[in-house]
Amino acid sequence: MALTVNTDRLGLATLRRLPVECRPLLRPGTVPAGIVHLGLGAFHRAHQAMHTEAAVAAAGGDWGIIGVAPRSAAVVEALAAQDALFSVTALSAEGAASRVVGALAGVRHAAGDPAAVVRLLADPAIRVVTLTVTEKAYQLDPVTGTLRADPELTADLTTDRPPRTVPGLLVRGLLARAAADAGPIALVSCDNLPANGRRLRGLVGQCLTLARVPDETADRVARQVTFPGTMVDRIVPASTPETLATARRVLGVADLAAVAAEPYSQWVIEDDFPGGRPAWERAGAVLTGDAGPWERLKLRALNGVHSATAYLGALAGAEIVAETLALPQLTTVLRRLVAEDVTPSFTPPPGVSVPAYGEEVLTRFGNPAIRHRTLQIATDGSQKLPQRVLHTMADLRAAGRPAHWCALVVAAWLRFLLGHADDGRPLPLDDPLADRLRDALAAGRDTPAGVVDALFAVREVFPAELAADDEVRADVTGWLTALQRHGVRATLAGAR
Repeated sequence: MALTVNTDRLGLATLRRLPVECRPLLRPGTVPAGIVHLGLGAFHRAHQAMHTEAAVAAAGGDWGIIGVAPRSAAVVEALAAQDALFSVTALSAEGAASRVVGALAGVRHAAGDPAAVVRLLADPAIRVVTLTVTEKAYQLDPVTGTLRADPELTADLTTDRPPRTVPGLLVRGLLARAAADAGPIALVSCDNLPANGRRLRGLVGQCLTLARVPDETADRVARQVTFPGTMVDRIVPASTPETLATARRVLGVADLAAVAAEPYSQWVIEDDFPGGRPAWERAGAVLTGDAGPWERLKLRALNGVHSATAYLGALAGAEIVAETLALPQLTTVLRRLVAEDVTPSFTPPPGVSVPAYGEEVLTRFGNPAIRHRTLQIATDGSQKLPQRVLHTMADLRAAGRPAHWCALVVAAWLRFLLGHADDGRPLPLDDPLADRLRDALAAGRDTPAGVVDALFAVREVFPAELAADDEVRADVTGWLTALQRHGVRATLAGAR
């Protein structure tokens, strides 16, 4: 029976129909795989995949990417039907520019065939593993950095069942790799975690201990694996029907795996790759010996401001970030957050002005073509706020400085947790600690001070030193009182 080729869908058969400027730099199938990526979401496709394709196009190398979706099969099915091709559309006020990306050498669904992923991780051809699985998939307490008590992870590490968690996949793969003497490999976290490389190293070490791996085997794994730290930056909203419609209009064919992003993209990478790496510097990446200052810059001056915008915007009834920035006095408050709280909290990379970086962030957030939903950014607050805001507060307080504007962000999150916007519309609570947070709210929601007392006792979120800081508690309580009594707009108008 003859195969039917879909001539209206992106794929190898339709590449010639694309506008020349939209065609991929690499043709899938022509570059052997050297990278496995865990977390085949929109951000990876718009960021690491594009940087890697450009690096291989510029300098060569066997660095095709096998993209692995840990849970959802939908993206795997969409990409498989398109010969692993997808488009990224850069959106700005000037218009849309789409380009098809050919960096993927294949796709896999971990939940459907975890053993195949373990075999991939043990393949000598694979020398780099990158991850964009979001904070919660690491199974680490955001405050202490220790493994959470999770039955699935425990079963992954102590039984012979197929692994179901990301740490379980990694450790099973590393053990299989050590057994096969498959050579060195770099595990590269590209998630918004503080010291993400060191955290991933600690995660693997804790998992090996939990799995009761013999010391000799654990040492062999440690000698063969590095954990470069990174900082990644690009605003990539969740794809919508409008995303797919824009891609179709520009490409002339349908792309059911299309993503959209802002034009800006940055990647800072610690250069520690024992098995080699793509020439990412040829694609604009910054290779460094220490990504820490860059990471803190982004977490505090971009991600922290993003969370502030999301919670205040959602409470005020704003659907997207650009709309939120139009709230009277909000940009003034965000500038003061950056200048008065973020700037004195850390030492930035050499030559970088934190207030100037903050201004660039506000310009990017104001891009009217990027419809980044406030409710999307507001998810998983218990995992995000420690890295984005609470570490800034802790460093300020340790130096004897106030954390007044960070306290507003915390208060906005607490007000968001109460479950309704200023106009009474319900707000969803999408958070891995949702039940724990609801229980805390039930214990203390009669007054703003009660809410603060109850939530500050959630040690998975708030470190002991902040929970015991009377000045911080008073500041957060004051802001929460204003938000509850007067709403976002009036609180911003009277912010001092």
